[in-house]
Amino acid sequence: MAKKIESKIVGMEVRENGAAEEAALVGSAANNVVHMHEKLERPPTLTGSTYKIRTPTSEHSMYVTINDIVLNPGTEHELRRPFEIFINSKNMDHFQWIVALTRIISAVFRKGGDVTFLVEELHSVFDPRGGYFKKGGKFMPSLVGEIGDVLEQHLISIGILKKEGLDEHRSKFVAEKRAEADLRTGVDSSSENNAFPASATLCSKCMTKAVIYMDGCLTCLNCGESKCG
Repeated sequence: MAKKIESKIVGMEVRENGAAEEAALVGSAANNVVHMHEKLERPPTLTGSTYKIRTPTSEHSMYVTINDIVLNPGTEHELRRPFEIFINSKNMDHFQWIVALTRIISAVFRKGGDVTFLVEELHSVFDPRGGYFKKGGKFMPSLVGEIGDVLEQHLISIGILKKEGLDEHRSKFVAEKRAEADLRTGVDSSSENNAFPASATLCSKCMTKAVIYMDGCLTCLNCGESKCG
């Protein structure tokens, strides 16, 4: 708030900060929060995860590595953020667009801010030749879409995204329907392969081939979506 001086100024002096004030200023500077930005230098060592992608459209696997940087380590503001991405494959047909994609995604990571929009953008890329089903029945619209799936999985693992799970009521409903379907078809949908009946169709909500006709109604055995409510 401004203060008006009514009388004339007749003198002045320069006063240095005392020891206590100096310590307070140093402590304040040390507690400054470091945010992600383009000028943030890459540390010599980064921690990351590598994910394997195996698709029916290629005889070679693809390996996606996402490295993270830890901001403000050891403080209450510690935060792990993705810093760079690398994609490697023996299939040289993908070389150009893979290099372009990794450079653009890494640049977005280093820019800072919200990076979760990348997941939706990658998921929305459709292959004009048609998509494919992953092991377990989940539909992938394209190879780029599966890279988006890997990125989503990584962001969930480091706490930037929250996993959208089923509530208690829906989980119980899905478990009951799976048990009924297993008795009818003889398929163990609770196994590691997460198998669903061969006659199952694609669910428009969770994009998994797990919709079957039960009790006069179409029901998804993966997410519980039902046309009967």
